[in-house]
Amino acid sequence: MGFYLAQVLTGLANAGALFMVASGLSLIFGVTRIVNFAHGSFYMIGAYIGYTLMQVLPGAVGFWGAIILAGVAVGLVGLVVEMLVLRPVYKAPELFQLVATFGVILVIQDLALLIWGPEDLLGPRAPGLRGVVRIMGEPIPKYDIALLVITPFVALGLWYLIARTRVGVLVRAATQDREMVGALGVNQAWLFSGVFALGTALAGLGGALQLPKGGADLLMDFNILTSVFVVVVIGGMGSLPGAYLAAVIISVVNVFGVTFLPQSTLVLIFVVMVLVLMIRPFGLFGREEVAGEHGQVGEPETPIHPAGPRVRLLVAVGLVILAMLPLYGSSFSLVLATDILIFCLFAASLHFLLGIGGLVSFGHAAYFGGGAYVAALLVTHANSPMELAFLLAPFGAGLAALIIGWICIRLTGVYFAMLTLAFAQLLWSLVFQWGEVTGGDDGLVNIWPSEWLKASTTFYIFTLIFTVGGILLMRHVAHSPFGYALRAARDSERRAEATGINTKRVRWMAFTLAGVMAGLAGGLFVFSKGSVFPNELEIARSFDALIVVFLGGVKTLAGGVVGGAFFKGVEEILTRFEYWRLALGLLIIFVVIVAPQGIVGTLRNMFRRHVKDET
Repeated sequence: MGFYLAQVLTGLANAGALFMVASGLSLIFGVTRIVNFAHGSFYMIGAYIGYTLMQVLPGAVGFWGAIILAGVAVGLVGLVVEMLVLRPVYKAPELFQLVATFGVILVIQDLALLIWGPEDLLGPRAPGLRGVVRIMGEPIPKYDIALLVITPFVALGLWYLIARTRVGVLVRAATQDREMVGALGVNQAWLFSGVFALGTALAGLGGALQLPKGGADLLMDFNILTSVFVVVVIGGMGSLPGAYLAAVIISVVNVFGVTFLPQSTLVLIFVVMVLVLMIRPFGLFGREEVAGEHGQVGEPETPIHPAGPRVRLLVAVGLVILAMLPLYGSSFSLVLATDILIFCLFAASLHFLLGIGGLVSFGHAAYFGGGAYVAALLVTHANSPMELAFLLAPFGAGLAALIIGWICIRLTGVYFAMLTLAFAQLLWSLVFQWGEVTGGDDGLVNIWPSEWLKASTTFYIFTLIFTVGGILLMRHVAHSPFGYALRAARDSERRAEATGINTKRVRWMAFTLAGVMAGLAGGLFVFSKGSVFPNELEIARSFDALIVVFLGGVKTLAGGVVGGAFFKGVEEILTRFEYWRLALGLLIIFVVIVAPQGIVGTLRNMFRRHVKDET
């Protein structure tokens, strides 16, 4: 009995920092509707600032004072980020701020590296709380006991702020109806700024509080980000009681998982999330009306006509240039162009799902990496010829999308996005841990194309044919009756159903088609590189695709292609420098602020204004 009690207490202690970070994210999301992927970065710099202050401030007062000051400092940093980066893009399409927050992640990562260096920093022990106490014979760290006391006080303080103060009334009102709050004369800009500062301060407080348990390192942001989003989604977006309960559930489950099923720790929280969302589609304390607001990314320009003569001529010229590249390009340029084409196809597949279908997937890399692994496994274990393996890659990815889509399509908004992320993480864990088949972390190597395709020029032409063909196929589907039915389901589900459209079936088929196209890109990728590793299924790969879709322009059919080419080309140049993340992050933020409709959308609007002025 004592052993189980000790495990529960350890889980409750671990839930402290997780709840503080998750509660901040939940507040920010509930009021501003920002999917703040930079929230883990504020947690990280809270740990770094807390560590620095603890080296300066002496004794127990200095230790606890450093934790509080770290939270305040991070809140001020969050206020600056909100005012300079996010406020200019509040009127952009829903979830467009996601790209800006990813730029913030890159900037903070390199700034932390520049200020504190690459070494991990070991957190100091809490004065007076060193050692353990024994409860029913089991040792419990004294600092864990302190966290068990601190966390409820923080939770009660937040509850009092939200439930008993005028500020809390405004926050709750903004969560329910932001437009009405603005109509009543409330300055929404400062309300958003204050909530964002409070949310980031809570993240910084959580980062500083965990120092005696884990220290500070440059991987903290991504290590906690997934867990925080899982907690917020399980609890219900915008619900503080839900965030607290979910943090406790996840932390306790993790502790027991490490003890009894250590091989399950990579996916256990995602299994819990899938089970909860299948029973409670909007989380434990979530509401449908709040959840449904976050899946939209803004209606596209109406109507979207097929490309006109000028656009077709421009595309034809571009294709001619690409076809002639082997005649004047170097071997390096052919390899780079091949990489860009493959990435453009991958991004275009996500853009089809997101822009035409209004479905935001956080786990689209599952089908890109899945297609790559299907081809690699066939070559490695079945001695399959390259041609057959390549043809089966998109079918394997499409089958996975067909099965996963059937489950995910029941949900909407961020809940749908997080469920796709959960299944992607499950597939990644399967590939990572099934080492005897997939090679595990070592991946699968020596997956080269057939002799007739080994030359870089030949493989480039092969890639050009399939990537352009796949992109044109998706554009054709977008302008077919199926594509218009998909747009109808996106813009007004009830009206679409009233006209006889089975919206869930249409979305399911669109999800499958997007998976097939991503698998085709994955099949090209594995033979271009000769290898595949589990990182091709990771969350970061999905985020790359999301970034380029928003950078290119969600409201345009060419957004994924243009965004992919822009992102991949810029990345190739900037990665040659030491602090390339800082430069790339600033560039992303600049593009988001200057061109909130994306590159293609902004250029199109400029062209239309120019034509209008001439006439």
